[in-house]
Amino acid sequence: MYVPPLFTESRPEELRRIIQAHPLGMMVTNTAAGLEANHLPFVLDESRGAFGVLLAHVARANPIWQEVRNGDPVLVVFRGAQGYISPSWYASKQETHRHVPTWNYEIVHAHGRISIHDDESFVRGMVARLTRQQEASLPAPWKMSDAPADYLTEHLAHIVGLEIEISRLEGKRKLSQNREPRDFDSTLKALDEHGHRELAEAMRRARPGGD
Repeated sequence: MYVPPLFTESRPEELRRIIQAHPLGMMVTNTAAGLEANHLPFVLDESRGAFGVLLAHVARANPIWQEVRNGDPVLVVFRGAQGYISPSWYASKQETHRHVPTWNYEIVHAHGRISIHDDESFVRGMVARLTRQQEASLPAPWKMSDAPADYLTEHLAHIVGLEIEISRLEGKRKLSQNREPRDFDSTLKALDEHGHRELAEAMRRARPGGD
């Protein structure tokens, strides 16, 4: 990934925040048929390894779990806040008109090695963690025990677990850090006015000199 120094994000806590806030990752693998991309919700286990471990599952009908081998390198891409930036939002536009559109975004690349877990115990534990992660903010969280045991067992038999030990994290946050303060602030105002709250908050966290 091309990352100019100004847009580099290397703080582990910020990279983990983006992964946890946007858990749907794109897992890229190199198979005999070429590059393959699968879009999966992940759980990040921060307690294991130098950079953590990613846990996920795929449908048993998805051939990817048979096309990769334990230890194969994989890349998982997580996209955080993102959105179009109009040159009309820059306060300095009326003076120079030397501005063009751009796109602001947060990206994390998690590099690692994959392991396949085709066993009910792993899959049950993985789904339980994913469910707790996603249900935690709901007023009446759904629990696996809410479903009939036989029904749940039947469904778990149709999925296969994945585990990725992260060996390297790359982060990029292109959030107008290269703009002069008045253009940065006018862009923030426009994002707020257009309802793009998440991207606006990401820019506030990335404000030069503001961290």
